[in-house]
Amino acid sequence: MASSKKSVARWLSVTATAAMLAGSLVACGSSDKPVETPDAGDVESALDEKSSLLVWGWDPAIEPVAAAFEAKYPNVDVEVVNVGTNADHYTKVQNAITAGKGAPDLAQMEYQAIPQFALSDGLADLTELGAKDLESKYTPAAWNNVLVNDGIYGLPWGTGPMALFYNSAVFEKHGVEVPTTWAEYTQAAKDLKAADPAVRITNDSGDAGFSTSMIWQAGGQPFKIDGEKVEINLQDEGSVKWATAWNELVQDELVAPISSWSDEWYQGLGNGTIASLTIGAWMAGNLESGVPDGAGDWRVAPMPVWEAGDTGTSENGGGAFSMLKGSENKIVAQQFLEFMTASTEGQTITLETVGGIPSTVAELANDEWLNREWEYFGGQKVNQVLADSANNVITGWQYLPFQVYANSVFADSVGQSYENRTDINEGLKAWQSTVAEFGTQQGFDVTSK
Repeated sequence: MASSKKSVARWLSVTATAAMLAGSLVACGSSDKPVETPDAGDVESALDEKSSLLVWGWDPAIEPVAAAFEAKYPNVDVEVVNVGTNADHYTKVQNAITAGKGAPDLAQMEYQAIPQFALSDGLADLTELGAKDLESKYTPAAWNNVLVNDGIYGLPWGTGPMALFYNSAVFEKHGVEVPTTWAEYTQAAKDLKAADPAVRITNDSGDAGFSTSMIWQAGGQPFKIDGEKVEINLQDEGSVKWATAWNELVQDELVAPISSWSDEWYQGLGNGTIASLTIGAWMAGNLESGVPDGAGDWRVAPMPVWEAGDTGTSENGGGAFSMLKGSENKIVAQQFLEFMTASTEGQTITLETVGGIPSTVAELANDEWLNREWEYFGGQKVNQVLADSANNVITGWQYLPFQVYANSVFADSVGQSYENRTDINEGLKAWQSTVAEFGTQQGFDVTSK
């Protein structure tokens, strides 16, 4: 397998407006044509027939993967269409499902969006196509992310295990040790600010994806879904643990109130005033391509933990490809999904095109990939740190079946706690109230604790 090159921000947690939500989210999708689990003969016959697939997605690796699939199965034509990224993409997918025509066979889906489309009856359950047999190919956390209730609603394609990316030159200049626990992290934040008032250990202006990832690692399970029953508790132990610790960082102005992906953010990463990022593993390639001034200075360390000796991590970003329930070519679509996400060839093409972290156990253990020395990171074998994080992601996390909406209103509640430097716990309570009300309006049986 070839080693990965550059990465782009493939799977960021993003916000979208409620405009994509057409009416009730509960069971409002298109009709389905059930199929029996195909045997080898069915698969061979389907691939030998002239057929076509329509794939919607924004990732630049999709087209070369599709070309390789077409070369292997010349009777299959795969059309790849980029209908927009993130919110625009989801709106068009939902509109096509609602209209009952024009929907793709397969669509790119962030993990946070899968429950929303699955529970609204828009996605095919891949169980009937034999997907259960693929479970062992993926990391437990990646596999968990495509499960909704008892169904399999996609195959993992990208993951975002978290790690600590830090500017070693800044830490060394000020004699600050790289933190291994969150208590040490807070102390390092104080020490860096004291040494240079212009430096902050990180930036954070209030981001839903980052906050839920931190709650996840702290052991929180604020969202629990069982069919149409949804339980929300953003005051569970993990949520309070994270919010209480982060209050000190925000209220004492130990983090820079700068939005990620802004010009000011890139400048801070380049000039050393933003000294670290706790973020998804895909950030390795983004630093390499987006912060050239930091070449040779940045390193990667394990995500800090809450108790010394712990190893549990969480994910930030990542996603899958899902099959639309109305697809007329499910057997071939499933074969494309497996080629893209579970085969060595598909994974290699993806890593060569955009970098990132493999979603399969086999590729995570590939010696060539693991032992790549990143020149940007001073020759460090970064992938070993990232693979270790991927293998230690805490399982059991669930997203809301209306997570896309929930993230879109995060700034109105928790974001205000950041802006006003008030208690983040109170912001979480306000966020919970808003999303619980929305869930009830959409037809879910919501319990707000």
